[in-house]
Amino acid sequence: MKRHRATRKLEFTPKVRAEIKNRDGGCFFCLRGYHMEASSPFAYTIPEIMHIVPRSALGMGIKENGVLGCQYHHNLMDNGNKGLRSEMIGMLEDYMRSLYPGWSRADVTYHKYNF
Repeated sequence: MKRHRATRKLEFTPKVRAEIKNRDGGCFFCLRGYHMEASSPFAYTIPEIMHIVPRSALGMGIKENGVLGCQYHHNLMDNGNKGLRSEMIGMLEDYMRSLYPGWSRADVTYHKYNF
């Protein structure tokens, strides 16, 4: 079944996933020692690509909107109950601006029509 164009734009392709993994070299948050409080160290070993602007907000699946994380930190950011999401997103946005000068949330958000 063919997926809608917008749906395809929001997904990370295998090529983009590989680019992000090579660029980041490990979980963004683990490499910085950020909130290392998982009940099982195994959660740090499961790599996941995280959207900065989430798919639910039409964040595109491009390297400028993705960062390598681990299962623990991805879950902490998306579903955590510690109130850390805004701080974590701020850290990721600063990281993207250091890599891509002029980076903005609008640039990584899908727009059907670019007016």
